Amino acid sequence: QFFCIARNTTNLSTFGTMKKAAIVALLATTCTARSLNQNQSVSAFKRNNFAAKKTICNLRGGAALDYRYFVAGGTCAAISHGITTPIDVVKTRIQSEPEVYNKGMIAAAASIVKTDGPGALLGGLGPTILGYGIEGAMKFGVYEVSKPLMASLLSIISTADNKTVAYLLASVVAGSIAAILLCPMESARIRIVTDSSYKDLNTVTTLARLVQEEGVLNLFGGIWAMLAKQVPYTMAKQVSFDIFASMLYGVILANFAELSKEDIKWGVSVGAAFIASIFACISSQPGDMVLTATYKEKSDKGFIGILQDIYGKAGVAGFFTGTGARLVHVCSIITTQLVIYDVVKQSLGLPATGSH
Repeated sequence: QFFCIARNTTNLSTFGTMKKAAIVALLATTCTARSLNQNQSVSAFKRNNFAAKKTICNLRGGAALDYRYFVAGGTCAAISHGITTPIDVVKTRIQSEPEVYNKGMIAAAASIVKTDGPGALLGGLGPTILGYGIEGAMKFGVYEVSKPLMASLLSIISTADNKTVAYLLASVVAGSIAAILLCPMESARIRIVTDSSYKDLNTVTTLARLVQEEGVLNLFGGIWAMLAKQVPYTMAKQVSFDIFASMLYGVILANFAELSKEDIKWGVSVGAAFIASIFACISSQPGDMVLTATYKEKSDKGFIGILQDIYGKAGVAGFFTGTGARLVHVCSIITTQLVIYDVVKQSLGLPATGSH
């Protein structure tokens, strides 16, 4: 506009005055814009920082620590792992003695029943229910509580949508805590299943004998192997269940307008749970193999030594020994577990996963 006016101005002094005025106006406008942008950035930072502090304060005060997630998690984990104990026994035997049980899952189960009796398929039931009940309560509870906390903390760093990253970080925290709590029970379970001298002992007597013979710290000797299994397992299971449940709701409701969330919630739970089970099984299989090798007998090899031992015997394929049996086992566990989780959650007044 200034230059258009300047073309029609013949008086040079008037043109100079107008030029100075335009420059002053331009500088004033620029400074004002910068000030507004800075104020908006500061305001956004303050809002994000306040949201993060509010979330942390809620956790400290207990407002965000909803017990219902812990109850639902413990219930679904204890039931799902308990009812699949026979499959777990067969899988563990295949992993611990691949040279003996090398004809598939059904043949291995038949051999175990023939040699040790039907009761052998329930070996380790006690530590399985107790251990995974505690582990599930902490895994699901900590995961759900950590999601908004991680999202608020990430919002301080970036205003972008960090939901998936927040879910992954929450699952790492939950998986790590669960791994530490599960170590003693997993030690007892594997020893009962793989060592015939323990087969007639219960959970308490097995733990007592292990402490007496090997010390308390040895119950946590497989912590690195447990973390190698549980953290990828938790990340794949929890996060993929959340993501695929949300995706299924979106796709189905977008294409079938006559349906409501209430109509499809159980189908979504089963479908998302089954998909999550496959991701969880494959991602945690190497860690599960290392865990079995760690606990099946006394060993001073350590985590790295066991990795080298497995690799030395069969290469990369050695870490996937028993994958077929474990796919059946894990898919059964997770599909059952996550559906039960949603059932218990909703009975306690919480929404179905992915529906909100």
